[in-house]
Amino acid sequence: MKWTIIVDAMKMAVKAINERKIRSTLTIIGIIIGPMIMIMMGSVVKGYSDYIVNQISSMGQNTIIIYPESNYKLTQDDLNQIRSMEGVAEAEPFYTMQGTMKIGGSETRIYIYATKIDLILRAIGSLEIMSGETPNPTSTIEALIGYKIAYTENGEKQYDIGDTLTITVSAIQGGRITQTRRINVKITGILKEYGGALLFSPDQTIFLNTEAGRKLLNQNEWNGIIVLMKDSKSVAPFTTKMRETYQGKISVISFAAIANIATSITEAINLINYTTSTASLAVAVMGIAATMITSVMERTREIGVMKAVGFTNTQIITLILMEALTMSIIGGIIGETLGVIGAHLFAGQGLKITSGTTTITIQAKPAITPQLITTTTTLTIATGIIGGALPAYMAAKIPPATALRYE
Repeated sequence: MKWTIIVDAMKMAVKAINERKIRSTLTIIGIIIGPMIMIMMGSVVKGYSDYIVNQISSMGQNTIIIYPESNYKLTQDDLNQIRSMEGVAEAEPFYTMQGTMKIGGSETRIYIYATKIDLILRAIGSLEIMSGETPNPTSTIEALIGYKIAYTENGEKQYDIGDTLTITVSAIQGGRITQTRRINVKITGILKEYGGALLFSPDQTIFLNTEAGRKLLNQNEWNGIIVLMKDSKSVAPFTTKMRETYQGKISVISFAAIANIATSITEAINLINYTTSTASLAVAVMGIAATMITSVMERTREIGVMKAVGFTNTQIITLILMEALTMSIIGGIIGETLGVIGAHLFAGQGLKITSGTTTITIQAKPAITPQLITTTTTLTIATGIIGGALPAYMAAKIPPATALRYE
């Protein structure tokens, strides 16, 4: 019996909406905006947030990078001190340099890291060798290369094990290029494709042994020190101790801390998004209320007749609420559909991160989760119920005799 009343109320609600198409359409448009923003922005933000956090986390929750400030030079004494600190499993210096080489017929920017390669493979757990092996520890010319150096964007192999690469490198002092020269390295191994990266791109990197930094790259100073902690619990105490000890002479970068910061920023953006969406839905509530109050006033005589023939206050309230709810459901479905489409279009543009002359473009799919859909649908339905509550109450309180005399 109850279901019959609801079905009949829904049929009457659809009929009432069709009779007032322009007013109902404008109200539905006002409802659409809230769920559309919530789905589109919420899914895109979460999608990129999850991507960034996963990328940083994949580089090792126990990994820390130490960089010297411009007026400080890392020495063997610093390395020995770091190795002796509590919680440190391993620490190695590294040299780094950018260069260019021909890949697929065009000059492409690549990155060179000279350090203990086994440490890199342990620090970045998802980094794996596809073919070949790591360079001989005593060699200064053997190299392990990234996937996009061996293969073009179309998947065509350009270089293989045993090939010699010619790289153009430049010495930079004071922000100016002071010397440009060419170096040759021999490929001993090729890495599996790593995918997009934030802090550095393994796919476009050549890894050499530590000594190659001094002998092949002609660098006299370490660019930094890679530290691998025994466990993630040791990361925060070590970071704090290093900053207290060196007092601004070095920068200490913890991937775990960066992941936490990224998560915090995302939560703040999500809060802003929900606030904006809720404000939009609040406006929609007022729009529904205004529409339904006008509808009740126009149908005063009709409501009086319904009461006169036996409709109860509960049935009148159900009828008015169902009309408001139907508009909110229609607006919600359209809004969520547009939000999903907009999220894929928006996310498909990619996110560009620029550092100096280097630009990295990352792409992530929008995270359209069941929780996001459920939350959005719930809020949209609540919009209809809240917006229709006052008009429904007003309709139920109309005296039949007064309503029948209303013109």
